[in-house]
Amino acid sequence: MAKAIHPAPFDLHPSVAYVQAILANFKAKTGHALEDWVVFLRREQPADPKGWLKAQGLGTNQAGFVLQRAGAAPGHAFDDTPEGYLAAAPGYVDAQYGGKKAPLRPLFEQVVALVRNLGSDVKVCPCETMVPFYRNHVFAEVKPYASRLDLGLALGDPATVADSSGKLKDTGGFQKKDRITHKLELVSEADLKAALPWLQRAYERDGD
Repeated sequence: MAKAIHPAPFDLHPSVAYVQAILANFKAKTGHALEDWVVFLRREQPADPKGWLKAQGLGTNQAGFVLQRAGAAPGHAFDDTPEGYLAAAPGYVDAQYGGKKAPLRPLFEQVVALVRNLGSDVKVCPCETMVPFYRNHVFAEVKPYASRLDLGLALGDPATVADSSGKLKDTGGFQKKDRITHKLELVSEADLKAALPWLQRAYERDGD
C-alpha cells in the first residue's frame, strides 16, 4: 500500500514583509494613510484611477494598493497581513492541483517533503500559479502542467552545469538574469530521485 501523503504546511512569503513595509510607511511617504486615499479615489471617481493617483505623487506600488482596496483592481493575499497570506496559501495549492491536475498532487507533496529535508531553513511559499522554495532567495520552484511537474532550479551559468542524462534543460534564465536557470520535468518518483542532487546543489548555492 502506498504511503499516505499529508499536505505540507506553508511558510510566509517574503513578499508579505515587503508589502507590509510599504503599507506601514504609506502616510509618511504620501501624506495620507492608504484608507484615506481610498476615500479620495472614490470621491473623485477619475476616468483613469491609476493615472490620477500617480498624478497625486503616489508610486506604482502605492497606487496599486489603493486601487485594490478600492475594488478597482484585483488583489491577493500578498497585500494582506501575514495571517491573511498563510490562510490563503493552501487555496493557491488546491487550485493548482484541482481538476485534471489532481493526480499530480501526491508527486507535488513528495517534492515538498524532499525539499524540506534539505535543511531547516527551507521555506515553502505558494504563489497563485507555482510554489517557490526559498533559503535566502528562491532556489527552486515547482509548477504543474497537464501531465507533469516542472521543477525549476537556480543553478547559475549553464556553462558550469554538466548533465550526462540530458534531462536537465536550460531555461534561458541565466541570460535574462533570472534566478531560475534550469528545469527538470517530473512525472514519477524515479524522476524525483534523479532530481535530488540538483535540488541539493541549488540549495547549497543559496547558502551565502
